Amino acid sequence: MTTDTTTPEAGPAPTTGTPLLHASGVTMRFGGLTAVRSVDLTVNTGEIVGLIGPNGAGKTTFFNCLTGLYVPTEGTVSYRGKVLPPKPHLVTQAGIARTFQNIRLFANMTVLENVLVGRHTRTKEGLFSALLRGPGFKRAETASRDRAMELLAFIGLESKAEHLARNLPYGDQRKLEIARALASDPGLLLLDEPTAGMNPQETRTTEELVFAIRDMGIAVLVIEHDMRFIFNLCDRVSVLVQGEKLVEGTSEVVQRDDRVIAAYLGEPFEGAPGDEELAEVEAAETATGSTTSTTGTEGER
Repeated sequence: MTTDTTTPEAGPAPTTGTPLLHASGVTMRFGGLTAVRSVDLTVNTGEIVGLIGPNGAGKTTFFNCLTGLYVPTEGTVSYRGKVLPPKPHLVTQAGIARTFQNIRLFANMTVLENVLVGRHTRTKEGLFSALLRGPGFKRAETASRDRAMELLAFIGLESKAEHLARNLPYGDQRKLEIARALASDPGLLLLDEPTAGMNPQETRTTEELVFAIRDMGIAVLVIEHDMRFIFNLCDRVSVLVQGEKLVEGTSEVVQRDDRVIAAYLGEPFEGAPGDEELAEVEAAETATGSTTSTTGTEGER
């Protein structure tokens, strides 16, 4: 696990905001599998919070619970003090936007059109207005286009507004996804592995972009496997292991925690989620004489 925490020029803002998002006891089960277990998380205004953990820790599942893609088996998710309805479009209307681990752009639409799609929750014109194309519709259309161009300028893609999304370089496609999310005017932006597949220069650009988004007054919750990126960026970091929150704190506290280091290295540690269940299985196997001999073949093991 990378432990370099060199602070960039635009350091994290003080965590003095008021609670914005609050997840309480969020649990998600798929049949007999518990992917997320009793996770609590709070994001304050003006804050950048990181969510890290080994592969399979439940990070994206937790994101899906926050954004209405999944209905939590247990627990609640509140935004600005109100429980969120478990429907993605209503969560977006409430003020939460997200990007995805795998890019989900409209490949055959232009860059500008992709951002305009993100404006649909903020436009009030209905079907009849669109069909009649009256003055109200034209004003709304112009306002949406102007806002979309502002966002493209903000991320540095204004000159590519008429390009097809599929023709953009990978790093620009990632930025376009962020612009589309910002088009809904969120108070909280959720980023799922925004630097995945990026080179160091693109990662640095994304880091600066996230700081700029924070400076616009938008809180950010980010999943990422790049530890240097996370520890440089975030005011607080929360660690998920096997679906449970292991520890939460500043970058300095988290990266020095022995349990976090053990989780990333695959080493067991006292109190690790699932230890009791594993001990029960091992005890049962020993009692029945079913423990596999260490001299067996690789296939038998």
